[in-house]
Amino acid sequence: MGKRRRLWLAATMASTALALAASGMAVAAEAPAHDTVVYAGALIDGVTFAPRRQVTIVVHEGKVAAVEAGYVAHPGATVIDLKDQTVLPGLIDCHVHIASKLPSQANAVEDMVTHSAVDAVLDGAVFARAMLLQGFTSARDVGGGDDTVSLRNAIDAGKVPGPRLWVSLEPLGPTGGHGDPSNGFDSRLHHPDWQNGIVDTPDMARLRVREHHKRGANLIKIMPSGGIASTGDDPRAQLMTNEEIKAAIDTAHALGMKVAAHTYPAQAIINTVNAGVDSIEHGSFADADAVKAMKAHGTYLVPTLTVYDVYMKAAQEHPELLPPGTAEKELANDAIPKRNLPLAYKAGVKIAYGTDIGEGDHAREFALLAEAGVTPADALSFATRNAADLIGAADRIGTVQPGRYADLIAVSGDPLSHLELMEQVRFVMKGGVVYKADGHPVALP
Repeated sequence: MGKRRRLWLAATMASTALALAASGMAVAAEAPAHDTVVYAGALIDGVTFAPRRQVTIVVHEGKVAAVEAGYVAHPGATVIDLKDQTVLPGLIDCHVHIASKLPSQANAVEDMVTHSAVDAVLDGAVFARAMLLQGFTSARDVGGGDDTVSLRNAIDAGKVPGPRLWVSLEPLGPTGGHGDPSNGFDSRLHHPDWQNGIVDTPDMARLRVREHHKRGANLIKIMPSGGIASTGDDPRAQLMTNEEIKAAIDTAHALGMKVAAHTYPAQAIINTVNAGVDSIEHGSFADADAVKAMKAHGTYLVPTLTVYDVYMKAAQEHPELLPPGTAEKELANDAIPKRNLPLAYKAGVKIAYGTDIGEGDHAREFALLAEAGVTPADALSFATRNAADLIGAADRIGTVQPGRYADLIAVSGDPLSHLELMEQVRFVMKGGVVYKADGHPVALP
């Protein structure tokens, strides 16, 4: 380009900018976005768990812009008055199956063979809305399918209300293991999706992880041991080989994904922890050696006491609704995790909050943790700061501080003295949008 041409372009651009400025249309002259201020009578910010009194939280473009001492005036901002309430970070459930129905509400086998992925995503949308209103603004779904990816994307796009979701797709495990959907069926029955999680060699493990990543998974779920709510497998046996476990974990980590492992028996926990897993889900039969391994490696435990409570009741009252042969396993094993949790808790193992349900009350885990000897402050940390760290999103969620999403909840009273208040959340804001106020839903379709 010649010198005269460059000079002409510069002059033209300058005159255009002056004209836009004169007309009030210059981009640089845009008015600032509208802010919201939240006046909190008390704030438990998740950074620490000592309440701060009389706090102003400034929300700008869906994020926390400032946390200020006192009730500070911000002319022009929308004011949300929570001076009579305690504000906390939005809660996080690290183990959900967002489209799963409570065992007392449906026959498990009938529901599986009569409902499609479309039905699942619609159920998930209903349960996600309820979960958000309970105060859970983020969650990790550890065992769905393409329906969970679609639901996550719809929530992110603002099409349906719900928590932010990190999803794993189908759990990876061996033929006949806890993650094999064909367990208990006539061997001639087949569904193409039933193979999406089957892993019988290290090479298959690597392939499945890569497939899940391609299909939109945020993390990987593996099934090293048998389970309880599945037909024909042994919850006290390790069913994946150590080589399969390590291949899945190494491949996921190479792709930037964390790995959650459904693991019950102590030796399987030790083997999976030694392979570098990020979290042990359930950990039901952990002993002192398993706890020592988790502590040494900094591995998280997600205890999921809620699911045992729910399924124990179902096994007692409605065994006919459970998969064949599983009611007996529930009755024999569901009381053990709550007895074992204190061993890990007292040893200082890192713990994150999880319920292992979709439909139902995700806040009931707080009471179960308290019954197991967990202090209110620690229980709150499991569901906020620790959960965010496990997910890998501590720079975005889990605390109330500048730069994080404006995910705020509030209760009437002091949850450090009355943890049961966490089952009575009265205010919910996610990303600066209020979904519940004065105990009632708002701004929901």
